Formats: sequence, structure tokens, C-alpha cells
Amino acid sequence: MTIEHIRLSQTARDQLITLKRRTGIQHWNVLCRWALCRSLAEPTPPPTIKLVLDSNVEMNWRTFSGDLGDVLWGLVRLRCHNDRLPLDEETLALQFRLHLHRGIGYLVGDQRLSDVAGLATIGLSESPAA
Repeated sequence: MTIEHIRLSQTARDQLITLKRRTGIQHWNVLCRWALCRSLAEPTPPPTIKLVLDSNVEMNWRTFSGDLGDVLWGLVRLRCHNDRLPLDEETLALQFRLHLHRGIGYLVGDQRLSDVAGLATIGLSESPAA
């Protein structure tokens, strides 16, 4: 795995601040894990955009993933395989970052996410957009 440090865009940082305020979850890494999984649940791949990783929010992979590092990385690999993308480290790292940023945007825009119970609602729904 080539990802050792995860840095976010300023927009993602601002969105995470909103999510922290709404949910009461104070740790960036917890919200980021939810965001990654939310994006991976979408049937379409994230758009390939140029990410400007210009915020002061940075964490290492271990902090981001906790005990789920292998599982989360495996999910990114599986998603790349299903999207018929190369499985080289550069592609995997880019797709991870694209999914993470898209997922943060999805969470902050989801009207069901007005408190921590909203995360459970999202996690238990059959369809991400339900």
C-alpha cells in the first residue's frame, strides 16, 4: 500500500467541520471512514477531478483506518477491480482519495444526517440515496 498520509482539501475540511457539529463525532478519522464507505456504496465511480489537498487536516493511514486497514484497502481494491481500473498503487491511491472526498460531500449533503443517529440510518438503508 502506498498511502501513508492522507491529506484533505480545504472544502472537505470545511464539510467535516459541519459534520462534526451535526453529529457530535469529534474525530476526523471516524467521519472519513464513514465517508469512504458511503462513496464505495455508490454504483457509479467518482468523477476524476484534480484534488487540491490544501487543508491542514492530515492523518496517517493507521489513524484513518484503525484496525480496519486491510479491510478498507481491500474494499478500494475490489471497487477498482469492479470498475475495471488498473490495480497499481497509483490508481488505487487516487481512487481512494476520490472516493473519500466524494463521500464527505455526500454525507454533508444528506438531509438524514442531522445527528449521530443519521449515520446509523444511512448505514442501515438498502440504497445509499434512499
